[in-house]
Amino acid sequence: MTKLHFDPKILPIESLAGEAAVLAEELSVERLRRRFANPPRWEPETIEERLLRVRDGNPTRASVLMPLVQREQGLTMLLTERTAHLTDHAGQVSLPGGRAEPEDPTAIDTALRETEEEIGLARQHIEVLGTLPDHFTGTGYRVTPVVGLVHPPFELKADPFEVEEIFEVPLAFLMDGMNHQRRSIEAPGIARRTFYTMPYDRFFIWGATAGMLRNLFHFLRA
Repeated sequence: MTKLHFDPKILPIESLAGEAAVLAEELSVERLRRRFANPPRWEPETIEERLLRVRDGNPTRASVLMPLVQREQGLTMLLTERTAHLTDHAGQVSLPGGRAEPEDPTAIDTALRETEEEIGLARQHIEVLGTLPDHFTGTGYRVTPVVGLVHPPFELKADPFEVEEIFEVPLAFLMDGMNHQRRSIEAPGIARRTFYTMPYDRFFIWGATAGMLRNLFHFLRA
């Protein structure tokens, strides 16, 4: 599969997704527990995933953790900025996680193992709520997003090979359609690609991470 190399920040914003924000009461710990225990009917959003499924018949299995940290001011999403030398998604904002290994019993185990290896967050601090539909990426991965509550206090230790920085974004910001921008790119011989971006402070969230956050957004609004 051809990989595109471009700077999404310089592309113009075509539109905002614009949906109303998830209600504050729906972003409480108890409401989240209830929603994952009794999931509603909902439809995941796939901008280009159907095309990716067709083009890449044997994607690499991977998992990421969507870590919701309980803070006094409200839940936050813990994210990482990847180091610039990595082969895939170098320098991008990502959710902690990685490819599955043969010894991982489940996709959840992959997410927990990779999170501990990548940022030092021990699984004893993580309460797994559930999973979202698999997300197919343009780099040939089939990613299972695992949503978990993170109970402070905890310590983090970034793997310096993979992680440049660890930071948190208020969940309320990410769960507001007015903060979801659509941008597109066209390249010779490749169909037009549309993707979401969610700039926050000095961080630029886009691509697969933004796509998985969009599906969490739809799940919580359903």
